[in-house]
Amino acid sequence: MDLIPNQRHLFNMPDHITYYNCAYLSPQMLHVQQAGELGSARKTRPWEVFPEHFFEESNRLRELAAGLIGARSTDMALLPAASYGLSVAANNVPVRPNSNILVLAEQFPSNYYPWLEKTKDNCHLLVIDRPSDGDWTTVILNALEKNVSVAALPHCHWTDGSLIDLVAVGQRCQDLQIPLVLDVTQSLGALPLDVREIRPAFMISATYKWLFGPYSVGLMYVDPRYHNGNPLEHNWISREGSENFSGLVDYTDAIRPDASRFDVGERSNFALLPMVIAALEQINEWGIARISKTLGAYNKELVRGANALGFHCAEEDKRAPHLLGLRYQGKLPTELADKLRSHQIFVSIRGDAIRVSPHLYNTVEERDRFLEVLASLV
Repeated sequence: MDLIPNQRHLFNMPDHITYYNCAYLSPQMLHVQQAGELGSARKTRPWEVFPEHFFEESNRLRELAAGLIGARSTDMALLPAASYGLSVAANNVPVRPNSNILVLAEQFPSNYYPWLEKTKDNCHLLVIDRPSDGDWTTVILNALEKNVSVAALPHCHWTDGSLIDLVAVGQRCQDLQIPLVLDVTQSLGALPLDVREIRPAFMISATYKWLFGPYSVGLMYVDPRYHNGNPLEHNWISREGSENFSGLVDYTDAIRPDASRFDVGERSNFALLPMVIAALEQINEWGIARISKTLGAYNKELVRGANALGFHCAEEDKRAPHLLGLRYQGKLPTELADKLRSHQIFVSIRGDAIRVSPHLYNTVEERDRFLEVLASLV
């Protein structure tokens, strides 16, 4: 499999900027921006907007999203945020009295707070501490035996990219009949995954990170066994027959019998949906496996250079290829992110790690410059 050549030409990114912060907010591709501008302009001529336009792009987006994960388009719901989908999941998965909901220490808040709220149903949070050897998978597999009703997990930890073997976890959850709810915002688009192998109950992702979409759009896979579940809201477009605008006054109790019943109201955003579609079409053109391999090769050299400066991260087989958490042998210098920013290098500090998340727009020269500047600050 060939590596993807540098794609900086697709972005409005000046040469002096080193943006290593895709895990925070991806830069917008130029043609994605153009798609949004064209979509937004539709409302200047509303007499050219017809009922079918409220459905066509939604259906296209479902097809593209499903294709990324080995699902069917009818398994996909359209959301305003990952937190919305995780709240849908929390409202639909059952919990046994006095059982546990499994989460990770320092898990992203959107995949924590809905489960904290769920503990009001006479259950408890079981928070797994970070393993000293970086092997999240083993400690998760062991913890699943501890009276767990739901496992709410990521694909990789958002602070440092430490990896979870979701196929192994998914199989154990199937064996124990534990619903698996996944927030894959920090992996979808950069790390291959297949719901046919993992078999989650729900899998949710925002689009504004590794999928290069805009803010305020999310995607959710719903296993068919939950297609008759309870939506968070009751809007007109999720009802059967909603394509017939003249018949909307004929109220019905019939909600669509697939994942679209969980769609947010006003999902047919004429500016945002074309942007997500354009972004996912680009992801498909690159191929997620190739993206992952290319970013892994780039980051492998970055880790080698950082190790020489006294930084360390999880072993290669225990970290995602696209997202690094660099920890220092001593204490991180104060205001390190600000100091790097003064050199036009952009990273995040998450916990005790420098979170470094390059993408296809980053060059070898930038990597060398980052390491040179980092060396001057420690």
